[in-house]
Amino acid sequence: MADITADSTIYDLLKAKPEATEALFKFGMGCVGCAIARGETIREAAEAHGIPLSELLSALGIKE
Repeated sequence: MADITADSTIYDLLKAKPEATEALFKFGMGCVGCAIARGETIREAAEAHGIPLSELLSALGIKE
């Protein structure tokens, strides 16, 4: 599997790093059950939720 980056989908993030669920919840993101997660990137989700991308990526332990 390719490295997870800010341009990976939430779905791919959760497949590769199931533990990321906890970090997403801390930011108030209910991505686990969201139908949009299959096509929305981490970058897009951060923007949609008003979360600074750098903070989210740091919490997820991934690079941009």
